[in-house]
Amino acid sequence: MFYNASHMVKLSILVIEDDPLARKVMAAQIGEHAVEFALDAASARQKLEAGNSDLCFIDLELGDGEDCAGLDLIPLAVAKGIYTVVMSGHDSEKIVERAYARGCDDFYSKGNEATNVGRIIARFLKRREPSGTGDLFTERFITEDPATRATVADALKYAASDLPILILGPSGTGKTNLARIIHDHSGRSGHFVSINCAAYTDDLLEAELFGYRKGAFTGAGDNRKGKLLAADRGTLFLDEIGSMSLNMQTKLLKAIEERSFYPVGSDRAETSDFRILSATLEDLQGLVKAGKLRFDFFQRIHGLTIELKPLAERTCDIFPLLSFYTRAGKRLSFTAEAKELLLRHDWPGNIRELKKFVDLLVAAHEGRVTPETVQKLLRVALVEDGAGEFVTEDQYDLALQKGLDAAVERFVDSIVARNLDANDGKKTRVLEDLKISTRLLYASLKRHGGRSAKP
Repeated sequence: MFYNASHMVKLSILVIEDDPLARKVMAAQIGEHAVEFALDAASARQKLEAGNSDLCFIDLELGDGEDCAGLDLIPLAVAKGIYTVVMSGHDSEKIVERAYARGCDDFYSKGNEATNVGRIIARFLKRREPSGTGDLFTERFITEDPATRATVADALKYAASDLPILILGPSGTGKTNLARIIHDHSGRSGHFVSINCAAYTDDLLEAELFGYRKGAFTGAGDNRKGKLLAADRGTLFLDEIGSMSLNMQTKLLKAIEERSFYPVGSDRAETSDFRILSATLEDLQGLVKAGKLRFDFFQRIHGLTIELKPLAERTCDIFPLLSFYTRAGKRLSFTAEAKELLLRHDWPGNIRELKKFVDLLVAAHEGRVTPETVQKLLRVALVEDGAGEFVTEDQYDLALQKGLDAAVERFVDSIVARNLDANDGKKTRVLEDLKISTRLLYASLKRHGGRSAKP
């Protein structure tokens, strides 16, 4: 089922269905909600008149087949304020039109109750929420900017659908946070699973997404479940999707369209019902024009496109964010000049840079914040948040001489070797500490001589 158990509300559900097997299937999908059945039109009328149901599923063919006897029950359910769902083995345009004309709220064709019932319940629960946002903008996505609030609210309108959503915006603007919020509002029962596409080579990204079987490549000592399977009945968030190669786009497009895929080294297909959310700071339409992004892949990932503004364009959020990040600690006092500096700052690292600035500020144990403190800590925050500042001159020279791939491999091998020593050669600890795949670990070990390591 696709409603989120963490936000479980027990509903009273009436199912009007004369087929025993269909009732059994519905009972299994409704799960922990209170369910009552009516086997014919007469008993259905009695139960509807009582008006005790939150939601009602009506089978149109209550033994009368073409007569669609269930149609006459719709107005009664609607009059009682019951959320009314029509289910039918026939979905001709004429029947659907007649059902909605009578006032039903939802309609689905029988045959895929495992998917449809849970989603309908999720939509009903979302519709019943008074505002849909609650403390969203003061607790989870901190913003006082009207345009940003409108953007987030628009995204949440589509949270309970299967529509893919593409989130655009500079690095550090909260794209991952928003994706998680959309998932939490989706009603889907599966996990929120994220992956940064820019962090992997093609082969590694394929193994991470699709999983692999034991022996599929050097270092694949066990079967491993991929992100697609981990996101079954949940959400797969693809960050930095603009960095994905054309080859991987082709493979992922097929998996999205068919909801099935083959793990690396397997001839047996896996299936997964995942919803796609993605994010990037790149111009995807520009990538399409440049031939770096497949148009059909682009079409599949941007059912709804939303864009988050950089922090410099919503300076009204700076101090609410500061208050939020310091609420568990001591109160800070900013001089007028310090406030002015913060408002004038460009915030190239956006909210992520602001969070780093707050961490440094709290660590400094200063209660009164002066312009001098702001200037000093903003420089440090920017250096620590900027990717380029982590590169030494030697690493940069190596990239120029040998190529970027060689420099990246050298950096990876150095980190792996250091962590391997710190863990007394235990590979499982290295995998956990560095959050890397088995394949990446063994590739690194092979490059620097297959150092002895404990399993």
